[in-house]
Amino acid sequence: MTSSDAVLPDATVPQPIVSRPVILLLLVSFGSFIGFYLLLSVVPLYVASGGAGAEGAGLATGAMMFATVLVELAVARLVARFGYRAVVSGGLLLLGASAAALTVSRGMPVVLAVCLLRGAGLAIVAVAGPALIAELVPAERRGEGLGLYGVVVGVPAVIGLPLGVWLSDHIGFRQVFLISAGISLVTLAAAAGLPAQRGRSERHSGMLSGLPGSGLAGLTVVFAAVTLAAGVLETFLSLAMPAESHAIVPVALLVQTAVTPLARWGAGRLGDRRGSGRLVVPAVLTAAVGTAGLVRMGSPLAVISGMALFGVGFGIAQNATLALMLERVPRSEFGKVSALWNLAYDGGFGVGAVGFGLLAGPVGYPTGFGVTALVLFAAIAPARRDRLREMEASHER
Repeated sequence: MTSSDAVLPDATVPQPIVSRPVILLLLVSFGSFIGFYLLLSVVPLYVASGGAGAEGAGLATGAMMFATVLVELAVARLVARFGYRAVVSGGLLLLGASAAALTVSRGMPVVLAVCLLRGAGLAIVAVAGPALIAELVPAERRGEGLGLYGVVVGVPAVIGLPLGVWLSDHIGFRQVFLISAGISLVTLAAAAGLPAQRGRSERHSGMLSGLPGSGLAGLTVVFAAVTLAAGVLETFLSLAMPAESHAIVPVALLVQTAVTPLARWGAGRLGDRRGSGRLVVPAVLTAAVGTAGLVRMGSPLAVISGMALFGVGFGIAQNATLALMLERVPRSEFGKVSALWNLAYDGGFGVGAVGFGLLAGPVGYPTGFGVTALVLFAAIAPARRDRLREMEASHER
């Protein structure tokens, strides 16, 4: 065959998004997050049962998210220096060791120290995963690749959140902590096969230096508002439900965590075809309506429906905001964008948990959920402004 006879690849044929490195990354992400989600609602229960109440439960989640936010600022540089394999393995060790350390004591000093370690481990796996998947999949299918990643990291929430609460009721807190630790440590075997490559990083630019004029600031604020509500619901639903209705908590958590990754995946496919920008406002509105439904705590139907609607909005917001942020920066900034997006995720989650813990005491849980819904309704305004700016920029091009 001469060079003129060579068959060129058909540019119209979609390039595959699944490869061996992608599969290993998905395995590592699944193991990391199922170990994490097993304890997300259990640790607040553990703290509250020790006499610390809602304030202690909120502080435990807030401490974890505080550490997460701080470490997220450094993850892109750590990956640029040491590579994905080494950094992710370190994150898994932190998650596993900290879960095991919870068996030592339920005293607040110990729990808060452990939560700081858990937050550091979470920061590493949460930032490295989206950055690496964005590098591994073809650019034209990035939204779908992020959606696939979202499903894989969302399934652990489907399993872990309700299962952790159920297991703590039936076998005790200590056993749940050890199960979580074991899962994280076993996942290290898959992490050994991750690419050793170093992340792309702009060495002389800080993570926040690209915010002005980049179109990232508005999306960061909007997504932080949605994750603030997630921090409230996932931390306090089990504490807020009346004793006679407590059996529906695992069901409501299961519904929310099941629809979130499906919505995230669907948003990725739709965003690749029609643009992610048009999805943000509907996502925030749906999440706000769902959160407002939780004001009727005495109605199991209202609680389950509200959590389902919130899950749909949360899933769409996750994919749409991340895809849009990646579209607005060069490839060398993917690590920075992943860190910024996760900063909004975990910062909002932590602020929601701590703030609601302080608010719920004076005003009660139903009113607190109503205030949370108002925050989401207010976030529709910056989401709409961002969409209008995007449409104006598109017309100018």
